[in-house]
Amino acid sequence: MKIVYSILGTYNAGGMERVLSNKANYLVGKGHELVIITTDQKGREPNFPLHAAVRQIDLGINYTDDLHLGMLPRIWSFKKRQHRHHRQLKALLLELNADIVISMFDHDAALLPKIKDGSKKLLEIHFSRFKRLQYNRSGLWKVLNRWRMYQDLAIAKKYDRFVVLTHEDLDYWKGLKNIVVIPNAHTFLPAVPASLSCKHALAIGRFDYQKGFDQLIEAWKTISERYPEWTLDIYGEGPLKEELTNQIIQLGLSGRIILHRPVKNIMDIYLGCAMLLMTSRYEGLPMALLEAQACGIPMVSFACKCGPRDIIRQDKNGFLVAEGDLVDFAEKVCLLINDQQLRIAMGNTARKMSENFNEEYIMRQWLVLFESCGKEEPEL
Repeated sequence: MKIVYSILGTYNAGGMERVLSNKANYLVGKGHELVIITTDQKGREPNFPLHAAVRQIDLGINYTDDLHLGMLPRIWSFKKRQHRHHRQLKALLLELNADIVISMFDHDAALLPKIKDGSKKLLEIHFSRFKRLQYNRSGLWKVLNRWRMYQDLAIAKKYDRFVVLTHEDLDYWKGLKNIVVIPNAHTFLPAVPASLSCKHALAIGRFDYQKGFDQLIEAWKTISERYPEWTLDIYGEGPLKEELTNQIIQLGLSGRIILHRPVKNIMDIYLGCAMLLMTSRYEGLPMALLEAQACGIPMVSFACKCGPRDIIRQDKNGFLVAEGDLVDFAEKVCLLINDQQLRIAMGNTARKMSENFNEEYIMRQWLVLFESCGKEEPEL
């Protein structure tokens, strides 16, 4: 079976890019032909390793070149880039003659259903239904994002299958008959789980508004006053790094909160911590929670849309905290810090529950979905 994925780029160190590389490598290993089409790669290497048999093609549309523009110039430029994107994507898909083409819900999402190349079109989303309303934008941008949210529903209806990550998000997409839930798989399963004996808490994600590290840093101020010997390690990169660094300095937390660049040996980082913390404002199905669970690590997370509720069972493998409740968040972290036996018990439960997200189990669901989609004859 020839399977094509369409995405902005594979160069980011994000969860969506990691999930794509894992799926592509798995499918190639099962004998399928894999092609990844990008729009903004610009010659950069994939952040996560891809099997040599995975073919990568960049269209050079470069939507990200317009991020500095104001609303009206950006809209005008976007329309021109969309026209070129559609033309090049159509020509390429007619040449590839794929069985399945999958959009990662980026700038190609509105284009793919229009291209009659004979392939079945699948759409998968890695954020919640309400992602566009959670950007914290105001004015005309807020109005535009609300309009785009309703357009998302119209776009999703046009696909043969629409895949969401959580049952929570399933409930938010009302009236769709083509919708399927397939969660992400965890990336690894270490032979031995974390010991949970060290005095380090861990957070992972892009340094942007979505991940809410400003809230985590604020909460750690309270935690650090009670347990100054503990440190918080945050791994990531992004536009808010300087702002977060200044916040750490202003709160007197230098040396107690450390910002790290992303690393390749992330499993070793998980195994060297005692808990995973998440204060995101919105998610899809966070890889950090899935990977922490596989490593046998207890978790404390805001109950944001969407994902944490599908992974964390309250008081079993971690704690869910109401969004923005920094007092309760700090209390739950302190509870874990103060009780190693509780950390171990929750970690053991997390490890067992990670079986629900193992790669073989999840990828079998994708293969069943692919096989249920019969290829059509292309329109001439």
